[in-house]
Amino acid sequence: MMIPTRIDWDDTPEFHVFKADLSGFHKHDVKVEIEDGRVLCISGEKKIEKEERTDEGHCLEVVVGKFSRRFQLLENAMVDRITAHIANSTLTVTIRKKDIKKHHGHSRSIKIIGI
Repeated sequence: MMIPTRIDWDDTPEFHVFKADLSGFHKHDVKVEIEDGRVLCISGEKKIEKEERTDEGHCLEVVVGKFSRRFQLLENAMVDRITAHIANSTLTVTIRKKDIKKHHGHSRSIKIIGI
């Protein structure tokens, strides 16, 4: 099941700031990656288990929810200067801006800190 997840992109003079409401997610449920040198990928998956025991029997329901969003970054994004943290169910990804220069891209992961 796909989970609708709102992600806002704020363009400040010094940073590109992405904020996502991730209620119910933990930091180990979320991935923040740079692909192809200029694409920010934010994705997550959570598993909810509901167990019910009665005299008649036992029922275990497992629901898996996912989301994935991709953003083509502007040329002024310094993809080697990214921070990501989760606080109060909000993921904040901050990317410092630079003067436009030639960039040699590759894929890399960003460690998410906090909860």
